[in-house]
Amino acid sequence: MIDRQPTPEFSRLRSLLEIAAAELHYLKRCDARLFSVPLIDERIRQLPADDELAERVDAFVARFGRLQDTLGDKLLPTFLRAMAETPGTMLENLDRAEKLGLIQSADAWLALRKLRNRMIHEYVADPDELLDALIAAHQHIDMLAEALMKIRARVAGRIPDESD
Repeated sequence: MIDRQPTPEFSRLRSLLEIAAAELHYLKRCDARLFSVPLIDERIRQLPADDELAERVDAFVARFGRLQDTLGDKLLPTFLRAMAETPGTMLENLDRAEKLGLIQSADAWLALRKLRNRMIHEYVADPDELLDALIAAHQHIDMLAEALMKIRARVAGRIPDESD
């Protein structure tokens, strides 16, 4: 008989899947509000005087970074441990995720990480760079969502129900 009791690793995995799903939900809502009107150079240049836009940009940048951190820094290593693999460095974990078909490309994932850093650092310094980074992040939300969906699908049925 198979022991169906949830291990601490599976409990953590379940929790992280729920957290990532909530973070994705809020990121998508924020994204819809920020990009409801085309984000153009003129709008970004108004950022210092437009508190509502500044708050939307802040929220978008924070939520994008938070989801990426949850997926790459927390969920992926926990997933690997739960699947009886040994997590390594972030790059090793991303390479393994690519081989498992959980992400399309480790290089693309690392580029998103740099993009997040650009959004944070260019926020005040260069409006054109910020605009480019925001638009690129907007266009790559589906990449984060797809990674979450694939991890979820991979663990479906493998995580014992805590009520069992």
